[in-house]
Amino acid sequence: MKDLGELRYFLAIEFARSKEGILMHQRKSALELISETGLGAAKPAMPPMDINVKFTNKEYDDHVFNDTNQAEPIVDQGSYQRLIRKLLYVTVTRPYISFCFQNLSQYLQAPKKSHMEEALRIVKYLKKQQDQGVLLSSNKNNVIAAYCDADWVACPNSRKSVTSYAIKMGYSLIIWKSKKQTTVFKSSAEAEYRSLASTMAKIVWIVELIKELGIDVTLMSRCIVIVRLQYK
Repeated sequence: MKDLGELRYFLAIEFARSKEGILMHQRKSALELISETGLGAAKPAMPPMDINVKFTNKEYDDHVFNDTNQAEPIVDQGSYQRLIRKLLYVTVTRPYISFCFQNLSQYLQAPKKSHMEEALRIVKYLKKQQDQGVLLSSNKNNVIAAYCDADWVACPNSRKSVTSYAIKMGYSLIIWKSKKQTTVFKSSAEAEYRSLASTMAKIVWIVELIKELGIDVTLMSRCIVIVRLQYK
């Protein structure tokens, strides 16, 4: 074995140490991705995805328009898949693009022009936020806190909602996820409770894992659940 000193670079993840803690970021990977996509001279985009956009697949367009000429053209499948694969690895230290990636990764088989444009928009966003990452705080705080939400009927193709949650240990973000729910719910309240149930299951798992490592943890004493009801 050989001591290489303090960890600074590993698996394309850069580590910067300070009094506040350890910052994990992927600035080099972001710059390489910007260069490979030819967006070095492009203007940075904010935010990473348009909040009003709703992605659809080719079957949905054919059913709605009843005319293949009105549907968006299909882009090169291979180039889109390579771009999404690279964005997947960037989400290791950039949890704020997880929801965007979750949407775009559903159309790998037949991507459209709008899908590629939004994927390139994320790359433009990374250009503005090159040094952003995940901070592992040096503050010794073993309180587990979790935040979750659900986007009701986020997918127009399947009418399913999307669950998103983030779990923090003290001031450090340790787990995050954005995933489409497996069941179609008739109200936003049902989708919210399903998101809460998924988050609680993950909390139980992470607490037991931390206890096996010999670390004492406590859960946040207050739990606030906000449910948005939508009526027609």
